[in-house]
Amino acid sequence: MVGLLPELRAFSRFLSHDRVRADDLVQEAVMRALASRAQFDPSTNLKAWTFTILRNLFYEQGRRRKREQAVLEQYGSGTRMNASPDADSYQVSDLDSMLWQLSPLLREALMLVGAQEMSYDEAAVICGVAVGTMKARVSRARAALIAIRDCAVKDN
Repeated sequence: MVGLLPELRAFSRFLSHDRVRADDLVQEAVMRALASRAQFDPSTNLKAWTFTILRNLFYEQGRRRKREQAVLEQYGSGTRMNASPDADSYQVSDLDSMLWQLSPLLREALMLVGAQEMSYDEAAVICGVAVGTMKARVSRARAALIAIRDCAVKDN
């Protein structure tokens, strides 16, 4: 697999057009390949197998970014009748900073269930916790975001 790294990196750079993102894609693809090495059939082509993992990862991340963008756009277009345009633009521009005020566990739970549109079951498996724990984290994250937003609005 080490011998394939330059070729994986070149293919990743071709797909992403970004050196840093390409390196991240290769790293994640190698991690996935190593985690799934029991599924590899030695009579098949290792290069084709790893390139397929890399390609699928690239498209998966693209779909994820589209869903995240759609969620952000929907959040931004959810204007209230008597809210000013400035208030809505403030909410959209400040969403990122509000999310980063959450603890990493709450932010992760909210991103998986909210932005990634995963079920609570899927998110719980990814995080290695019980479904009830995932539901509680998402609930606490949503409540914390509302509190952060309300505090910011009150301060202005």
